[in-house]
Amino acid sequence: MRSLLWLAVVGLAVAEDGLAAWLRYARVPSASRHLGKLPSAVVTLNATKGYPVHTAGQELVDGIGGLFGKKLTVAKSKPKGTTATVGTVSAYVDKNPSAAKGLPDLVEDGFYLKISKGNVLILGQNERGALYGAFHYLSVIAQGNVSDFTLTSNPDAPVRWVNQWDNMQDGGTHGSVERGYGGDSIFFWDGHIREDLTRAGQYARLLASIGINAVVANNVNANASILTPENMDGLARIADVFRPYGVQLGVSLNFAAPQLLGGLDTFDPLDKTVVNWWQGIADNLYKRIPDMAGYLVKANSEGQPGPMTYNRTLADGANLFARTLKPHGGIILFRAFVYDHRSLNQTLDWKADRANAAVDYFDGLDDKFEDNVVIQIKYGPIDFQVREPVSPLFTHLRRTGATVELQITQEYLGQQAHVVYLAPMWKELLDFDLRVDSKPSTLKSIVSGKRFGQKLTGYAGVVNVGTNTTWLGSHLAMSNLYAYGKLAWDPEQTSTGILKEWTTLTFGHDKLVHDVITKISMESWPAYEDYSGNLGIQTLTDILLGHYGPNPGSQDGNPWGQWTRADDDTIGMDRTVWNGTGFAGQYPPEIAAMYENIETTPDNLLLWFHHVPYTQKLKSGKTVIQHFYDAHYKGSATAQTFVTLWEKLKGRIDKERYEHVLFRLIYQAGHSLVWRDSVNQFYFNKSGIPDELGRVGNHKYRIEAEEMELKGYKSYRVSPFEAASGYHCVVTETNSTVGTATTKLKVPSGKYDLAVNYYDMALGNSTWELFVDRKLVGKWKGDLEYELGRAPSPYIDGQTAARKTFRGVRVKKGSELKVVGRPDGLEPAPIDYISVLPEGTVD
Repeated sequence: MRSLLWLAVVGLAVAEDGLAAWLRYARVPSASRHLGKLPSAVVTLNATKGYPVHTAGQELVDGIGGLFGKKLTVAKSKPKGTTATVGTVSAYVDKNPSAAKGLPDLVEDGFYLKISKGNVLILGQNERGALYGAFHYLSVIAQGNVSDFTLTSNPDAPVRWVNQWDNMQDGGTHGSVERGYGGDSIFFWDGHIREDLTRAGQYARLLASIGINAVVANNVNANASILTPENMDGLARIADVFRPYGVQLGVSLNFAAPQLLGGLDTFDPLDKTVVNWWQGIADNLYKRIPDMAGYLVKANSEGQPGPMTYNRTLADGANLFARTLKPHGGIILFRAFVYDHRSLNQTLDWKADRANAAVDYFDGLDDKFEDNVVIQIKYGPIDFQVREPVSPLFTHLRRTGATVELQITQEYLGQQAHVVYLAPMWKELLDFDLRVDSKPSTLKSIVSGKRFGQKLTGYAGVVNVGTNTTWLGSHLAMSNLYAYGKLAWDPEQTSTGILKEWTTLTFGHDKLVHDVITKISMESWPAYEDYSGNLGIQTLTDILLGHYGPNPGSQDGNPWGQWTRADDDTIGMDRTVWNGTGFAGQYPPEIAAMYENIETTPDNLLLWFHHVPYTQKLKSGKTVIQHFYDAHYKGSATAQTFVTLWEKLKGRIDKERYEHVLFRLIYQAGHSLVWRDSVNQFYFNKSGIPDELGRVGNHKYRIEAEEMELKGYKSYRVSPFEAASGYHCVVTETNSTVGTATTKLKVPSGKYDLAVNYYDMALGNSTWELFVDRKLVGKWKGDLEYELGRAPSPYIDGQTAARKTFRGVRVKKGSELKVVGRPDGLEPAPIDYISVLPEGTVD
């Protein structure tokens, strides 16, 4: 594999498919001018093949060779000429005892860099730190900086893990990777660990380059069979390919494994036979993987088993595993995502609130956990929404360390089919001051361990890469993985600074490329929030199915607790203490008081904390309902600009990646209109309050398919109703009938953009053709389930709604426009509407 990467970086005919991500080592501009400022040889101190210092030496050789075309020699001792020396502090001091006094203090995984006149000294507190230092140096010079500098860099927190929600086999409800949009698992197939783990090794390399030190490879909804002897051997093979990069392996556990796999009649965490069974599992794992990081456990949540099955506490459950790990030096990340969806009822209990669950369940347990337990807490109290307040549980754990759980995979945020750069959201969360004991208490200070003096704290990111060469299913989405690692190492970094680094390393030095990617990325989260769900109402996606398309009605009337309590007159969750669920009272007094009062609650969280009339005035002076209308139009309008911005880069980015991104941005532009219209129409119907600007429900450029002359097509009422422009679409009369929808155009003669909104269901691959005056304008196939990684759906709804646009089509007044749909499988070639738009007009 390393040879393939080398071919890519020296510019031979290897496609830019995204596999190398930000480690392309592409030639820097005017590389030959900088050769004198680079080392000529590499010396690795006490390096052993298969371990990080040896890997660091190889990366320096490959990196400098690719970036500058300079071939470095590898020496065992310092040769003549400029040298890059890499190793641990202890190895360096052993050879140079007098140097000890001049070296800075480093914590675990920290590194020291000194670059002077072409000589490079890279020292790590441990071997992993040395590799991190090598990657940092290569990143700096890849950005064109070959000047002298000295740097001491220590990670902000010791736990910097990623979670993969990979299943042991494909199929079932969630496929190979739950909430994964980049292909099948790189670790598992058909119930076993893959024989070929090349991609797993490449993944470890990417993660090491951004400071990630552990990967939990299997799903938190764990299959007990991960612990069979055969699969333990397979896990050891994963650990083997991780080890050269200093990445440790973690394992997710099924709490009921003693019963499901071990044949015991109980999984009670206080039962001695259960304790002994789990101790045997830990001993067998560490026999195979001596450097295993530890465990991740999800318990008593969404139907998963746990200690409360036996009326034991969550601490009893966590400590069971912690004690088995302690002799081996392992730790357990125990998820705080605990709630019982079977007991939540919004109709019977006004005070019922899923948001309360984490604090309620962990109340009184802070001093009950073993010292190798870390509580893994989602950043917000619900579930990775486009906007949530910081979870108050962070303020309740002062003795037990916590990690903040962030989600790189965009489960609720467009599933990598929509570009959403997440670093600005994470920065906002990390910078939020929770004011514990009326003292500065930012989230980043808590998860660093500094605020409460804890030793085991940090970050956990749900990534879910797959076998797609783009890793996440989208080139631009990789900026989120890069940003996660950088912020976990140093949360003081800026969103724009991280983005600039990533763009240079991924796409090169072209200023226009930088400007365009920066503009699209920095506008993407606000735009997505605007056209999905705002004012703290949550994402308004379909929570009962794929968590992707719009379906605001799905939030309520079910026990999953992501409620909006919207009725004909009012909307929002009352989470106040005086009249609501009491959630606001879980925060320290200063923050509780802010959220308790509607006047001091930020507008962007108004509907999270308060139940108000649609006519409630915001601080902007707008009503809630008018803000909804305006924001959805604004956000979708911003998404339209992403296409024209990206088109400026044609010829400046390799064709493969240019077209890959363009396809997704065009899709996003169309789907943002689906979001806009669905949400606005839903709340217009709910409230009966019209849009002050007359836009909602009025689409002068549209021709509803059901109003066209139909042959082989029939009208079909869509559910939910708002997922279709006129509540209806057309479908073929049978699965073997070709359908046509025809109309005479009444527009003046000229050039127009013709857009067809249709539904691409995961039940077949229908084809459509668009004709004007019997001349073919274009044809397309319903195969987005293969082109986009987003969750597939068999329904005609906001998830499968899509748009195909043909620009600059010349039509005459009275021209005949016809769409021909050919069904395939069980997909009946559905059409919603056709828009005839003056060129450049947004529908």
